[in-house]
Amino acid sequence: MNMKVRLAVMNFLEFAVWGAYLTCMGNYLGTAGLGNQIAWFYAIQGIVSIFMPTLMGIVADKYIQPQRLLGLCHLMAGVAMLGCWWMGVNAGFGHEISNKSAFIAMYSLSVAFFMPTIALTNTTAFTILKDNGMDTVKDFPPIRVLGTVGFIVTMWFVNCAVWEDGAFFFSLVDNDYKFQYTYMQFFVSGFLSLVLFAYCFSLPQCKLEKKAGSSLADVMGLSAFKLFKKKKMALFFIFSAMLGMCLQVTNGFAGPFITSFKGSTDEVIANSFAANNATLLTSISQISEALCILMIPFFLRRFGIKIVMLMSMFAWVFLFGFFGIGNPAMPGVILFILSCIVYGVAFDFFNVSGGIFVDQECAPSIKASAQGLFMMMTNGIGATVGTLAAGEIVNSYCSWHGKYLLGDWQSCWFIFAAFAMVVGICFALVFNPDKK
Repeated sequence: MNMKVRLAVMNFLEFAVWGAYLTCMGNYLGTAGLGNQIAWFYAIQGIVSIFMPTLMGIVADKYIQPQRLLGLCHLMAGVAMLGCWWMGVNAGFGHEISNKSAFIAMYSLSVAFFMPTIALTNTTAFTILKDNGMDTVKDFPPIRVLGTVGFIVTMWFVNCAVWEDGAFFFSLVDNDYKFQYTYMQFFVSGFLSLVLFAYCFSLPQCKLEKKAGSSLADVMGLSAFKLFKKKKMALFFIFSAMLGMCLQVTNGFAGPFITSFKGSTDEVIANSFAANNATLLTSISQISEALCILMIPFFLRRFGIKIVMLMSMFAWVFLFGFFGIGNPAMPGVILFILSCIVYGVAFDFFNVSGGIFVDQECAPSIKASAQGLFMMMTNGIGATVGTLAAGEIVNSYCSWHGKYLLGDWQSCWFIFAAFAMVVGICFALVFNPDKK
């Protein structure tokens, strides 16, 4: 099989695992008695990302080939995610989880091993591409697109799949037994993790670099932190953390926000297609993401990392703003769609371009560690602080009424937009990398 195709399959499965629950988990947590803890469930992903990607990057640089470590991480993540599914099965459809602490612990274990796989997937792809004489800037984005396609496929699947009274079928009509409202989303994620575990061991070897006379920092894999001595890289990582504060806001709250319109007294809004298919609507974000990835080589070469990241920052402003003034009925739903379209620029021009930038700026011996550091700053420190802050804001303006999180959502989205604008302005003023 063509090497690019094999790497594309790896990316497809990697993000299919995540897409099964990331954007719809909030809807299930509301019915499982954990609605007020939504922010913490997404913050857990950030907390483990503070240390796990860096730790696994060190292991991948020094001890275990990255493609094998990627598979082992998915084995652990998949088994733990299936544990969450099994606890949901024992509780039953529409019932609260009896042992919430055990459920949170099992979920935490799963994401602790999943979050490093994002950086490991990049490291594996970059290494194999270079070993085969390919250009990462030109050849990686089309491969990464398949990751977004995988994310979309599982989003559509859990939005439409229904398991009711032992029968399985697909439906766009509102149904409390849809996967997006139940624990079945965790089964899909866990199963795909185990598939990727097996697939990783079919990939070519990514040989480890042997270095003689290494320092203690090199042996422990801490050399990546020396990048903070360079002003350019220090500013890049700091602003990566600040922009990372936006990453999980829509993943955590877009679903409950759009679904909350089902509790509206306006029947047109409550019965609208968008309000009853929040996961399907937000999948437009991933479609946009897939298209935007293909534009990254042109924008990086034409404008450089600063302009590309500025585009991302101000895209977040529009994304939050459109959510703040839209609604699921016509014509307001057009603003929801525009928000989802803008997501492609907001996410890709930061996450994917940032990964390429880090790969180009770092020595071969610390590339996996540096990718882990980038992951730590964005999905770790940034996402943790941002998600918890967003949770406090949402809980201040909104509250759960049965299955729906109702309240002053508009103020929440405008606060998020204002933050993204401040970060963008500051970044434009202080970050000035060398133009290449």
